[in-house]
Amino acid sequence: MTTQKQSYLTSEGREKLETELDELRNVRRLDVMDRLKKAKDSTGVEENSDYEDARNEQAFLEGRILEVEGLLKNALLIEEGHAPGGRIKIGSHFTLLSDEGDEDEYTVVGSAEVDATHGRISNESPVGRAVLGHRKGDKVDVKVPAGVIKYSIVSVD
Repeated sequence: MTTQKQSYLTSEGREKLETELDELRNVRRLDVMDRLKKAKDSTGVEENSDYEDARNEQAFLEGRILEVEGLLKNALLIEEGHAPGGRIKIGSHFTLLSDEGDEDEYTVVGSAEVDATHGRISNESPVGRAVLGHRKGDKVDVKVPAGVIKYSIVSVD
């Protein structure tokens, strides 16, 4: 049996996962079971593409249920907002300024809540790892495949 690592979740992220789990268990699982029954009743199971598709979806669905249950079971609830001493921690919102003059805003979250389009980056990402523990005014180097990007931390909320 494998042990799942602890995941960091905001209260909002936990709520979203709980809602998803409820949907998977109580709606999607029933839909897939209904599709399986209909496909099986219509032509049997041999060489039945509808049945095979439903079985594949069932396998994916059950895997996702196990994944979400594991995330929730091993979740460490984090509070978003200002960190003591103004240091960036998981849950902190901050602004970076690159040496090229580009300014970007981010919030550090656990890997289960990453949403790059909304500036939610993982504590395990290159930027997330580089900024943790730093504060406004600090300069950080972020190692990326193309080299190193230098940033200044403009603000920490």
